[in-house]
Amino acid sequence: MPDMHEIEYKIFGDDMQFVEVELDPNEATVAEAGGMMYMEDGVEMETIFGDGSKQQAGGIMGALMGAGKRLLTGESLFMTVFQNRSGEKKRIAFGAPYPGKIVAIHLAEIGGEFIAQKDSFLAAAKGVSIGIAFQKKFGVGLFGGEGFIMQRLQGDGWAFVHAGGTLHERTLAPGEVVRVDTGCIVGFQPSVGYDIQYVGKIKSALFGGEGLFFATLRGPGRVWLQSLPLSRLAGRIIAAAPGLGKGGREEGSVLGGLGRLLDGDNS
Repeated sequence: MPDMHEIEYKIFGDDMQFVEVELDPNEATVAEAGGMMYMEDGVEMETIFGDGSKQQAGGIMGALMGAGKRLLTGESLFMTVFQNRSGEKKRIAFGAPYPGKIVAIHLAEIGGEFIAQKDSFLAAAKGVSIGIAFQKKFGVGLFGGEGFIMQRLQGDGWAFVHAGGTLHERTLAPGEVVRVDTGCIVGFQPSVGYDIQYVGKIKSALFGGEGLFFATLRGPGRVWLQSLPLSRLAGRIIAAAPGLGKGGREEGSVLGGLGRLLDGDNS
């Protein structure tokens, strides 16, 4: 079995996308546990420790090391390998976890490595190594939030990551700097410098609504950004949750009561 599987794919949909991977006989893809949408007859699934890139050669110690990497990034200890055991082409699909875009990245075309936000990885060709990338500077570790422990994807095959909301890709020139919210980073090439910077003005920090710190990305290299991080989406849902099903945020207000009267809800 080759180390890196050369899979083919198609991405379907607009805001709620899924990627369909075509597997030749004996080809396989690895994905987050629970990410599968559908698969054709002849594709078999196996749950493994770690990412499966060194499952055969590394033995039990290699598997435990891979599982440890997964645990440090806050993801499940387990991943799932889907392999085509039939004698003809078969298809399997993986769905996006929330509204956004699925990004297909051919690791060989960007230098064989991609640093990704820890919850953006969706699936990859079997053989792609999925490890951890610690940000070494103290400021990043102390204040970086989502950006402190990231995932390192290594190999020369296809990897699929998910960007929440709208995807924005740009190439930074040497020395060019862009400042972003830490959660808005999907990923970047390892040549891009990453650090955490203080907002600088106490009034902006306290009342600006963007937090005390933001990330700085310094070129050269390509960066992928997202407009709707999962943490931001979850925060808005949690903030609205107390009023869901009970008339919304205006439940206890005059407007809330008037709205229920106009709707005929006297309960």
